Amino acid sequence: MPIITCIEDLRVMARRRVPRMFYDYVDGGSWSESTYQANQADFNHIKLRQRVARNIEQRSLATRLLGMDMAMPLAIAPTGLAGMIHADGEILAARAATAAGIRYTLSTVSICSLEDIAQAIAAPFWFQLYVMRDRGFVASLIDRAKAASCDALVLTLDLQLSGQRHKDLKNGLSIPPRLTPSSLLNILGKPRWIKGMLGTRRRHFGNIMGHVRGVDDMGQLAEWTYQQFDPSLCWDDIQWIKERWGGKLILKGILDVEDARLALASGADALVVSNHGGRQLDGAPSSIRMLPAIVEAVGEGIEVWLDSGIRSGQDVIKSLALGARGVMLGRAHLYGLGALGEAGVAKALEIIATEMDLTLALCGHIDVRQLDQRILLPGTYPQA
Repeated sequence: MPIITCIEDLRVMARRRVPRMFYDYVDGGSWSESTYQANQADFNHIKLRQRVARNIEQRSLATRLLGMDMAMPLAIAPTGLAGMIHADGEILAARAATAAGIRYTLSTVSICSLEDIAQAIAAPFWFQLYVMRDRGFVASLIDRAKAASCDALVLTLDLQLSGQRHKDLKNGLSIPPRLTPSSLLNILGKPRWIKGMLGTRRRHFGNIMGHVRGVDDMGQLAEWTYQQFDPSLCWDDIQWIKERWGGKLILKGILDVEDARLALASGADALVVSNHGGRQLDGAPSSIRMLPAIVEAVGEGIEVWLDSGIRSGQDVIKSLALGARGVMLGRAHLYGLGALGEAGVAKALEIIATEMDLTLALCGHIDVRQLDQRILLPGTYPQA
């Protein structure tokens, strides 16, 4: 077993162990992938101020998000198909998140269902909602999330239509996999993945199959899902969702100041600055570039978080310094899942926490709740 010291080590291991069509689904962006690449590149441009001879003995990563105590300012982002990266992947990631003292967010298009997660972990988790044309099904998803003791609903707003992802099209990505001689040969070279999948019954969209009238097999499921993402979704729909849910509401996919003001006016509890990991509108700015302007636009009226591009604890520190209350971790935890299952997600979270703690100390600070732009080198970070 190689020594794992960073998220990149987990990525390399996952690439070896996960079939190409599912690894590329995780690791790819839309069109030219320019926004995907900018998400990380813009973090790298931001420089930290090294401070010395300051008392850094008593450090803390603990914080509160949405009024909930968290071991660190981090939640696992909702990611579709995690159960195809590793067998029972959503259950394993949820267990690791719970053990780390943070929230796990289950995707609408997960392989494991809401009920699977509720049964697997004795702790609250969050549920991410895609709005479908079938509003009755949307209502049932919200009610099932309540029954599963979810304590926040994450409404994703930036996927009314799917961005064109060249790798997925070329790989013939589908659930179950659409096998060609090339993809079959690739899968046969992943014995750990095959063993895991043979040992689980969870191989389809668990939140959908069995919960939609007339969808009884994988062919019907694929057609229904393709037709159901709703391009008519608008801000007026959020009030209905908010009232039906009745709990903490997070709006994910905000990348524009005007939309941030609309999110504030909607009465949501938090917004997530996100470009969907560079998987939707290619050519859009990075999330970190837009963060300061959005923070300034909404003031203290709504919690602002950041998603897209987080690959290290230093990225988290930089986000907090620019006004985010917390971040969501997407690809980084999936690399861990693909590499080592539950232990890999736990390792990814441990790496992020260790890097946050060391960065905090070497910058001369002791509390993540007190960070601001003074921890950054002037002229290296985006401003409102």
